[in-house]
Amino acid sequence: MCGVVGFLGKKRDDSTVEKMLQVQAYRGPDDRGILVEEVGDTFVHMGHNRLAIQDLSTQGHQPFVSSCGGYVIVFNGEVYNFKSIRKALEKKGHTFVSTSDTEVILYAYKEWGIACLEKFIGMFAFCLLDRDKQKMYLVRDRAGIKPLYYYDEGRTFLFSSELKSFHEHVGFKKELNKEVLPYYFQMGYIPAPHSIYKNAYKLEAGHYLVYDLECSSYEIEQYWSVDACYKQEKFDKNEAEVLDDLENLLEDAIGLRMVSDVPVGLFLSGGYDSTLVTALLAKNHKELHTFTIGFDDKTYNEAKHAKAIADYFGTKHTEQYISAKEMLAKVEMLPFYYDEPFGDSSALPTMMVSELARKDVTVALSGDGGDEAFCGYSKYFFLEKYANIFTSKFKKKILQTTLNTVGSGLVHSVNTLLPKHLQQTNIEDKYSKFKRAFNADTLSEMFLCASSPVDECEVKALLKVSHKKSRFNAFAMDEDKHLLDEMMRVDYRRFMVDDVLTKVDRATMSVSLEGREPLLDHRIIEYMARVPVELKYKNRQGKYLSRQILYKHIPQALVDKPKAGFQVPLQGWLQNELKDLVEKYLDVDKMDDEIFDLEEIARIKKELFLGKHTEVNKVWFILMYEMWKEKWFG
Repeated sequence: MCGVVGFLGKKRDDSTVEKMLQVQAYRGPDDRGILVEEVGDTFVHMGHNRLAIQDLSTQGHQPFVSSCGGYVIVFNGEVYNFKSIRKALEKKGHTFVSTSDTEVILYAYKEWGIACLEKFIGMFAFCLLDRDKQKMYLVRDRAGIKPLYYYDEGRTFLFSSELKSFHEHVGFKKELNKEVLPYYFQMGYIPAPHSIYKNAYKLEAGHYLVYDLECSSYEIEQYWSVDACYKQEKFDKNEAEVLDDLENLLEDAIGLRMVSDVPVGLFLSGGYDSTLVTALLAKNHKELHTFTIGFDDKTYNEAKHAKAIADYFGTKHTEQYISAKEMLAKVEMLPFYYDEPFGDSSALPTMMVSELARKDVTVALSGDGGDEAFCGYSKYFFLEKYANIFTSKFKKKILQTTLNTVGSGLVHSVNTLLPKHLQQTNIEDKYSKFKRAFNADTLSEMFLCASSPVDECEVKALLKVSHKKSRFNAFAMDEDKHLLDEMMRVDYRRFMVDDVLTKVDRATMSVSLEGREPLLDHRIIEYMARVPVELKYKNRQGKYLSRQILYKHIPQALVDKPKAGFQVPLQGWLQNELKDLVEKYLDVDKMDDEIFDLEEIARIKKELFLGKHTEVNKVWFILMYEMWKEKWFG
């Protein structure tokens, strides 16, 4: 795990590369390197901050230059199957001076060209310079685990692992991209390829950008997509065959991610996905180190579940209970580490568990991607059950009337009376989303509403910026698709990349920890996309297949519990401990009246302090935006 930066220029400028690296030094505190290559009449500047994971010697230093001098690379991430690729290259006559995966990428490109990407299993974002062809490649991994940004303003072309590095270049124009604000205030994140700045973009997952230095132009190509996975013909296999295939695939994916020259640990929440990773590793690894954080508030505390699972597998378990005061101290750090407005409040506990793990390990595995691959989100089941209302106006009217009549307070009360394994956490927010979903006119709008922390109508009331929702809508049903498959596909492509993976990358890298996501091995989603929905969601049970594998290794009672997620008591914080921040940043006398309806801001703040639950996500998104704006616009 590292950080890369670079830019093109007509003259050499080492000092700017140094400044671009310095501002994200935490991504790679072990080493730093700069290289400037003159190609034609262009100076290609490349910089690298290194967190040493493979080959800790100086032979792993970057930028890495091929022995013939024709190729240069700066690389962030891991190619987990580099050893097998290296053996194939050695048979073809290539010799190596290091034991790093970085050098393998370089010679794989030399041997197979950009088609080498098809051979890599891993997470990666890199810049590769081919001097002979006068081309520069920017590449992002299939799932989008590692970030890569670029800035193109005509005369200035920059790239970096994080947006903040662009501020250090004199050619960067800090202009607010107002068009993405409606999406941010509805979803809490900004979708790729867009960013909060004009002319600054996220290279999308599964894409590469090839820059022709001779012509001073570039093109972007897609080399992999989750969309293509779901277009493949479904398997004609029975359940036993699928379970056998999947367990073998999972074991290989998880095992590959234990390859490291530094200590490796696991985030253990007590949920299905992190427990599955732990269970399959425990088969072949006697010494596992697991980490979890707990909270005194029982509503949000899952530490006891994680401890029971750690005890069952006999892991070395590190558990730390975090006070609200400790977590709230991180709030003012969010605008720095997340670079652009980011509204997922679970970034806070993710930063805390990363900080805990970093005391003992340099790499930590997680269970991210399990919900999107194995059908785990509760919205999938609820929407699938009631989607047929769109074929009957009568059914739809009855359901809408019922939902619009029943308040969230009653839903909360009923939820507490259910058996524990049926109870839902954060039920008020979920109910609010589903109520909006079934007041929608189409399946696409239904899914968007169920996925949105804030209602689109509320965003329109809040902002004076026009909303172009169709620009970001990736949902597209037709007669050949199953609704569950389509929802998983869209979440894998959008929410997982721009919310979940962004959250984890910044949180782990803030403490120089490498996060690895074995369930995001591209072979897993390629396989699961071909599994019929009837097996993914058998007996109306989410994660049916991964559960069956897990139950082979641990008593079912230890893991069957309500899905909680990594949540924080946001409403209480905003009304109490964070009240001063809310008062400061939601001050209508200081806010931009060209962006916000200030009367709406005043109403939102007033109703928050009156205890209105439905305003909580909106207030948090506004707070994060205003704090970000103060940090980066002064």
